[in-house]
Amino acid sequence: MKKESSINLRVVLDENKIPEQIRWDAKESNVNDQEAKAIILSVWDPKENNSLRIDLWTKQMTVDEMKMFIHQNILLMADTLQRATGEDKMAEMMRDFGQYYAEKLDLLPPEQQ
Repeated sequence: MKKESSINLRVVLDENKIPEQIRWDAKESNVNDQEAKAIILSVWDPKENNSLRIDLWTKQMTVDEMKMFIHQNILLMADTLQRATGEDKMAEMMRDFGQYYAEKLDLLPPEQQ
């Protein structure tokens, strides 16, 4: 028997179409009306053989939070690459870049650098 699941995103825009609020639900994961400050949504278009994406962030998201968000996404993409393809060496290179990125932007405490 097939099962269907939904993830719902709601974005409140100001008069200039800048996101003021982002909220999301994922009933299967027990997430209900959760606040978010940013979204990076990427989907694969099999017809065009290309990624499509939506990047949104609220006015309240600070530059430092965005830097950390990008850093965490680099590490998450490395994990996904490794799980989905078995490309262990390339995933480790991505993690190394994530470490370099974090060091250059002073995102990590000195003991983790």
